[in-house]
Amino acid sequence: LKRMANKYVHGLPCIEKIVSSVEETPEPIITKITGKVPEWINGKFLRNGPGKFEIGSQKFNHWFDGMALLHQFKISNGQVTYKSRFLSSDSYQANKESNRIAVSEFGTVMMPDPCKNFFQRFLSRFELPKPTDNANVSFVTYKGDYYVSTETNVMHRVDPETLDTTKKVDWSKFIAVNGATAHPHTDPDGTTYNMGNSYTPKGAYYNIIRVPPTKETADETLEGTTVLCTIPSVDKTKPSYYHSFAMSENYVVFIEQPIKMDLLKIVTGKLRGKSISDGFSWDPKLNTLFHLIHKQTGEVSSIKYLAKPLSTFHQINAYEEDGFLIIDMCASDDGQAISNYNVQNLRKSGEALDEVYNTLCRVFPRRFILPLKVDDDTPYNQNLYNRTDRTATCTRIAKNKVFCTHEDLHGEDLHQYGGLEFPQINYGKYNTHPYRYFYGCGFRHLVGDTLIKMDLNGKHMKVWEESGVYPSEPVFVPSPDATEEDDGVVMSVVITPHKDKSTFLLVLDAKTFEELGRAAVPVNIPYGFHGTFNATT
Repeated sequence: LKRMANKYVHGLPCIEKIVSSVEETPEPIITKITGKVPEWINGKFLRNGPGKFEIGSQKFNHWFDGMALLHQFKISNGQVTYKSRFLSSDSYQANKESNRIAVSEFGTVMMPDPCKNFFQRFLSRFELPKPTDNANVSFVTYKGDYYVSTETNVMHRVDPETLDTTKKVDWSKFIAVNGATAHPHTDPDGTTYNMGNSYTPKGAYYNIIRVPPTKETADETLEGTTVLCTIPSVDKTKPSYYHSFAMSENYVVFIEQPIKMDLLKIVTGKLRGKSISDGFSWDPKLNTLFHLIHKQTGEVSSIKYLAKPLSTFHQINAYEEDGFLIIDMCASDDGQAISNYNVQNLRKSGEALDEVYNTLCRVFPRRFILPLKVDDDTPYNQNLYNRTDRTATCTRIAKNKVFCTHEDLHGEDLHQYGGLEFPQINYGKYNTHPYRYFYGCGFRHLVGDTLIKMDLNGKHMKVWEESGVYPSEPVFVPSPDATEEDDGVVMSVVITPHKDKSTFLLVLDAKTFEELGRAAVPVNIPYGFHGTFNATT
């Protein structure tokens, strides 16, 4: 039925402009305000994403390869200015100096250099190819400092005011891991958790990493970072790919999904003339595994929670309630989507573009419920979660195994918007707690084309849309005197590929999802990935 709901789409507009290179604008540009930007918003909306898709006459192949462009919308007293700078990474400098692609990225093979491909970043420390430091996925904070990050072992510390790159930081100098995700989680006290891989002669391991909340000295970066625990990959030579993880008040949840990396194939790929992506595969015969790690003790739960094969990039929230762990995520039933995001596909038009979109599996918000206590008294082969208002199930099928099925966190109406990705919540107040609302992009195209607010009470949704424009990840900012979860605004950078130099920052009232105002900037911006709001105190 889910598959049938993926109706064949015809006549998608060409969006090749969203993967067109742009120039940086390091000097602030005044924006044109329509409507009203609330005067209480005071700070910088920071965004990160690819901004340059060719060097000299050579082109990058994959959307995620474009050189990182950092954007800043500075908001104060109802006024907005915009500036952007390319991340001054070694990759960017090397490429600029040689006027050719000198450092290979995700999906770009540099001839005559060894073949490398898409998941290169994830495998970055597999000492073969040099890991890229082109950090173009997200802005993150550690110990109060801003960093831009991807999935390799290298991050860059950035000044949020000037967008200058102030320091290059290598995770592997502090702990024995090969890279970390671009999606850390932060506790209220500032302690930050992340995940990274390590490879040993005994096989591949996943590591949960903890970064302390504060600095001992002004200039330090990841000092004091520890590995909280190490989890062996189920298949020693085929670890899973992961983009992020979930966190509740007391647990880190690692989702081991059936997107597998065949380490032997990858290591020998160079000899066989194959790219790294050749070593990646989606294996629908495998279950998805949830691993629970206690944040205080670092202990991995002996209970393994299983679910049908699924692919997930972003979790929405996770919290503990009445002895259960509730995990909400954006997931699809197919893990092959990622290879479709090469630049050639994004530049297609007509039937060829429709075909790319129609081969993608839609992503929908889902809830899994995991029982935290499974002991000798726990019955087998019956649903352990008996609240009638929720349809997720969890069934003990063996001594230390629980099989879980999900509840859809949406109604039928989400199908007509192409599913939902890039989820965000009121993170500061509601991450790891029961919550009611999340925000995301609807995907009736290869990129987001609507903004959606989901109300979990009744699974009703509100939608913002405008013909021919493409909003990026919505970010929630609470109002200063907020009493309710959705008191505040939702901001999104909206890309306008059919209209030259008319990108705008959109500000919606989070409660009503009506537009309050927009700040138009006379530049073109490629579609980016993630952003964050840096409030001025």
